[in-house]
Amino acid sequence: MKKISLCLIAFLFSAWGYAQEQSLKTEQSAQQTVISMFDALSNRDSVSLKLYCTTDILLLENGQVWNMDTLIRYAIVLNTAADFKRSNTFDFIHTTLTKNTAWVSYNLHSAITRNGKHASVHWMETVVLVKEKKDWKIQLLHSTLIKRN
Repeated sequence: MKKISLCLIAFLFSAWGYAQEQSLKTEQSAQQTVISMFDALSNRDSVSLKLYCTTDILLLENGQVWNMDTLIRYAIVLNTAADFKRSNTFDFIHTTLTKNTAWVSYNLHSAITRNGKHASVHWMETVVLVKEKKDWKIQLLHSTLIKRN
């Protein structure tokens, strides 16, 4: 009887460990979608940008409501500086998952060079992602500017 109990306990712990590992991988997958979306913005790549967002994405940017067209216009089309460079660093605060929805909150620090000027910008953001087929897509992004210098 002791052997059966020990085997059952070992099985339950291994199943719990597997579930935790799968949850962590799913969290990291959602977070990677956020990183990849900002990489596309940094590279001024509208085709890749659209891969990481739903077609009806809503962005709440500094009190304004944007859609994908607005984002592309401001971040890519009007961003014509030949020396443009942007690097991003993420500090993920919290990620919550359900079956087909993820909520990811993070601090985003960006170093931006444009027209010979350097800027450091800090935002606190939350995104809502939905699963489309097997891929996470950003459906909502809410951004709060913390500091710009």
